[in-house]
Amino acid sequence: MERRAERTAGAIAVPQTNAVVLDRFGGVDELSSRRIPLPEVGDDDVRIRVEFAGIGSWDAGEREGGYDGVFGVASTFPYVLGWDAAGTVAAVGRNVTRFNVGDRVYAATMPVPRGGFYAEYGVVEAEFVARVPDRVPTEQAGAMAWDALTALSGLDLLGLGPDATLMVFGASGGIGHMAVQLARHSGIRVFAVASGDDGVALARRLGADAAVDGRKDDVLAAAFQFAPGGLDAALVTVGGETAERSLRAIKNSGRIAWPNGVLPVPVTSPDATVSYYDGDRSRTATDRLNAIIEASSFEVHVARTFPMERVKDAHRALSDHYVGKLALKVG
Repeated sequence: MERRAERTAGAIAVPQTNAVVLDRFGGVDELSSRRIPLPEVGDDDVRIRVEFAGIGSWDAGEREGGYDGVFGVASTFPYVLGWDAAGTVAAVGRNVTRFNVGDRVYAATMPVPRGGFYAEYGVVEAEFVARVPDRVPTEQAGAMAWDALTALSGLDLLGLGPDATLMVFGASGGIGHMAVQLARHSGIRVFAVASGDDGVALARRLGADAAVDGRKDDVLAAAFQFAPGGLDAALVTVGGETAERSLRAIKNSGRIAWPNGVLPVPVTSPDATVSYYDGDRSRTATDRLNAIIEASSFEVHVARTFPMERVKDAHRALSDHYVGKLALKVG
């Protein structure tokens, strides 16, 4: 809960809140829980009482220092991870009129420079906050923002119309399983490359027209069986040799959307045009996402949810096989 300032020896203590922090970059054991200053709310900000935070595959690399300085901002400690979350509005800045205290919201943020969402409270600009659609559980909303918006931005980049053919590589992962649903909502025919029998089953349940296991199936042969003349486009959410080889199924005139941060990038450039991009987290993008959610059966598949005190187990689970997303129960 939010901590009130307390009078101590003639001074007023800084309000505190609970968080999972890093005091230096490194392994799982560098994660620790303690109280830190409650983040301040600027004129254009929203303070969110976090109920659930998403645990992204990139969190492990960030924990190890892989993002140190890459955004042009120096890392400071204690460092709080967590790029997306959902909860309720706890406070708003003087210029914020779209939200009221108590509104159920989700948000996409960046841990630098003000800290992420592995904390009871997080502050983010109102531009990057959206109301949670009524039918979406808060747990799902907490793990949704960056993955869904990255998937939506990739599909926008590809510009496919109804009945076009799309390979979603990594279709059972966070971005991928949301991309399958968003593409099907637009009438795009989806060839899903998933991981494991459970991943194939998830992709099919979410609407993929065809799904194969990238770990054991002949992806290229299956892709040409699905689209004998080649696929129109691909959205790649997992890099590597199999992904690179599978892109031979894309027409030379086709397009490939590759989110920045998906590694490794291709060693040899595919014949089709590759566009590297970042997800759009603006109000315009979240408004569009919410409209799709409200008009469809869109869901976020949360494989496992960990209580805050088991955050180390959550990070260890990032190395295990799972489908969909992992989440952290904060509040």
